[in-house]
Amino acid sequence: MESWQLRFDTLEALRLSSKGRLSYCSHWQEDEAALEGCVAPVELSPYCGWVLDSLSGQLAQEITPSGTSTPKQSTPLPKRASTEKIPPGSHRSSSPPSSTAPSETKENDHLSLLETNQEVVPAVLSSKVAKVEGCIRMYEEMHRLKAKERLRQRQEEQEQMVRAAYAQASEQLKRFDELRELKRHQEFQELQEVMEKSSKEAQGQQEKLKEEHRHRAKILNLKLREAEQQRQRQEELERLRKEEGQERLRRLYSIQEELLQLNQQIDPNYRHKDLPRIDLSAYSNRGNQICGLVSGLIRSTSERGFPTQADVASTERALQEMRGLISSMQQEITAALEEKKRKDEEEKKQKQKELEKKEQMKSQTPAPAQQSGEKQQKEGLQVKTEESIMQWYQQLQDAAEQCVAAFSEIANCKGNTEVKKIKTNLQKAATIPVSQISSISGSKLREVFDKINNLLSGKPVQTEGQTVSVTQHPQGLEFVCYKLAEKFVRHGEGEVSFHHDSAFPIAVVLSGIWELHPRVGDIFLAHLHKKCPYSVPFYPARKEGTSMEEYQRMLGYEVHDSKVEEQDHFLKRMSGMIRLYAAIIQLRWPYGNRQGAHPHGLSYGWRWLAQMLNLEPLADVTAMLLLDFLEVCGNALMKQYGIQFWKTMFFIQKSYIPRIEAVTSSGQMGCLSRLKNFVQKCLRAEEIPLPKGILTPSFWRT
Repeated sequence: MESWQLRFDTLEALRLSSKGRLSYCSHWQEDEAALEGCVAPVELSPYCGWVLDSLSGQLAQEITPSGTSTPKQSTPLPKRASTEKIPPGSHRSSSPPSSTAPSETKENDHLSLLETNQEVVPAVLSSKVAKVEGCIRMYEEMHRLKAKERLRQRQEEQEQMVRAAYAQASEQLKRFDELRELKRHQEFQELQEVMEKSSKEAQGQQEKLKEEHRHRAKILNLKLREAEQQRQRQEELERLRKEEGQERLRRLYSIQEELLQLNQQIDPNYRHKDLPRIDLSAYSNRGNQICGLVSGLIRSTSERGFPTQADVASTERALQEMRGLISSMQQEITAALEEKKRKDEEEKKQKQKELEKKEQMKSQTPAPAQQSGEKQQKEGLQVKTEESIMQWYQQLQDAAEQCVAAFSEIANCKGNTEVKKIKTNLQKAATIPVSQISSISGSKLREVFDKINNLLSGKPVQTEGQTVSVTQHPQGLEFVCYKLAEKFVRHGEGEVSFHHDSAFPIAVVLSGIWELHPRVGDIFLAHLHKKCPYSVPFYPARKEGTSMEEYQRMLGYEVHDSKVEEQDHFLKRMSGMIRLYAAIIQLRWPYGNRQGAHPHGLSYGWRWLAQMLNLEPLADVTAMLLLDFLEVCGNALMKQYGIQFWKTMFFIQKSYIPRIEAVTSSGQMGCLSRLKNFVQKCLRAEEIPLPKGILTPSFWRT
């Protein structure tokens, strides 16, 4: 459509140009009439009359307004021109001149103006000019009409072409729309096919994933079942292991019981002093060593869990060794008895010599027993503790009771949450550092001491992320002193009873605290005397109306639900507390003030030993207490008291041990045998060995 529009615009521009206004006839050679007109002499056209009439009328109209002439002066047209007939063809073309009137009018106006300006009266044109002019006008009109007709035809053709082009364009547009619709349908179909294909693929993938999920679920279920079966197998194995461990533990206990019974068989035979040239102490020592090894093995296995088969094998080997030991001992005793029969006379001489030696030893009475020498010879040993010691014991118990009454508000704080929280924090601050005491290094021990000292001094300390101070409550100091002393005693009966070496780090810390805070030491002694009356020493007597359970508690036994603890456990606890007490009286805190005296030094230990030897011995207990006390504190007493201490050792060997033997049954000779061996070795070597685990000066540099 745009190309056609451009064509029309171009044609219109050409037509309006100066050359476009010219009329050309492409068929002029065929028109002979036109050529004849040009060659023939000029003649007036049959239209000249009409032309002249038009010109004359026009001139008259132009002249009248100018004032040069009037309508009356107008020249009449020739009659010939007006009356001349017009051929039929002229009538046909009479109407068209109306369309050309404007152009002719313009020319006439031009002529009239020219004539007016020149003030020339119009003259009658010559016939030839008029004819030529008429011909020219006619030709122009004819060509104009032909051009108009051709233009109309051309317009019609162009309109037809435009309509055809429009129709063709419409058809093409329809085809294009159809093609586009077809493509859209095809694309939609392809898209639908792609979507269906994708959907099928997605469904297939989903089915595949579902299948994989089912497969994985089956695998997981299998794994879960396997894990459950494995767990059940593990539980079964653990149950079997526990049962086997318990069985092995029972086996160990039975072996230990048999060993102890066999060892008791050794102890009575150890007293065969009348046999010639026989010393059964080696058998007793080895038996005690075997029992100690088995006891240590059982203790270590109980701490780590159940014993292993190797532990059972070790104890069985120990049992076999003990049996072999008893067999060898019995053989040796049998041989000695046979030799005794052959040498009766020699035995009588040995007895006489021994009696002489005993009389000499009795003349050398030890210092602790000098005050009660006459009682030993006449009336025997004491049954009750001296009155002054009992008064001191009662004063300590009263001080402990006053301390308990002093923090009654903290003790009975069930309804007060704030006081209860302070109580819990203070108790942790007092007991946790005591549990951290060990012989790892001197620096660690000093840190523990500083924590306890700062707490008792009123300084704030950190415990489990919280700041604690005894100043948070008016009764805080009394509560901390009581709980701290109680914790030290419990540490003695628990930790020291199993690990004898731990007595020294605990004792050195307590000694330093005792020196700076004497009230803690007094309450500690009160707790110790109540838990272990033999540390006074004091043998409680059963009063009228006192139940057996209460009396057993007074003796130091633990009674729960009318069940009294076993004798072995009781002896271990008493041993731990006596060892702690023996370590305290000989140790001092190395960083304290050495100018003052020890708050509870060796003089108290010497008094305890003297009072113990003045009391009637108890079966199993007295021998154990003396042995533990001498092993821990014997070296310090030897250095402090010299010859007096050795006199006491002779007294123990010659006089006190026989008294212990007199009250000891055959099944309670273990402790007594160890005491006899210890005293004999010390007297033979004239030296008391340093206790195991003593803190050396190098320890404090660690």
